[in-house]
Amino acid sequence: MAITAEVVKKLRDITGAGMMDCKKALTQSNGDFAAAEKILKEMGLAAVAKRQDRATNNGRVFVKVGKDKAVMVELSCETDFVASNDQFDELGNNICAVALEKGYSEINEELEGMVTDLITIIKENMALKQLHVFDIGENEFASTYVHGNGALAVLVMFKSDDKKIFENDLVKEFANDCALHVAAFTPSYLNTDAVDAGYIKEQTEIFTAQAEKLGKPAKVIEGIVKGKLNKHLSEICFLQQPFVKDDSMSVEKKANEVGKAAGASLEIVNYAFLRAGAASCSV
Repeated sequence: MAITAEVVKKLRDITGAGMMDCKKALTQSNGDFAAAEKILKEMGLAAVAKRQDRATNNGRVFVKVGKDKAVMVELSCETDFVASNDQFDELGNNICAVALEKGYSEINEELEGMVTDLITIIKENMALKQLHVFDIGENEFASTYVHGNGALAVLVMFKSDDKKIFENDLVKEFANDCALHVAAFTPSYLNTDAVDAGYIKEQTEIFTAQAEKLGKPAKVIEGIVKGKLNKHLSEICFLQQPFVKDDSMSVEKKANEVGKAAGASLEIVNYAFLRAGAASCSV
């Protein structure tokens, strides 16, 4: 069988492999399409093995919400050029979709196989580094935001005594603003109750040592320390931070105000953000 440019292009369209690789595979298989596809697969897997030691310091993060779950994914690659590639973007979104559809909560062979398939086409090392899944309750709603070209992904979880509230435009806008807020301020904790007691003790000791240098009475020092601690907690706790769109009130107070205006309770129950290249998901 003659190996024409048209035949090579047809195999390229089917497999996504390079033109030269397609021509080589067709030549080896004497024009047999099925055999050529198998050869390309073997060639691709061999190339993947050679690339496994290459560093994957670039990449992007993805977030997707399903009916009762949400998923966040980090996909890494060697270069920022590939990170902005449409196929790379499609792969990340497809991984999220498959994880939601099949109920995966951990990285497995099927998801890693999806990554391998793209490596054989793009010929650059990639890795599925993180997969995080969040449950969405009956009366809960998840708002998401992806910053830049997938540098940071945010998820904010809301709860109400009436799920119809999440159809309200005011609530939708607030939910979106909260996701933007997390992207801007990346809080360390949901609220003051979530802060580790050991951390509070350590900060209290630091603020006390600072205040004692002022030479004030013990009661005054106590007040100064309390004020410093409260200010610090308002800077690191999501619900206590000044709301990004109205810094005259905290995020928590704004949620109460929006819920009241919409006719139901509105509570922020969880949040998470995933940064490309980070060691873990911040929840």
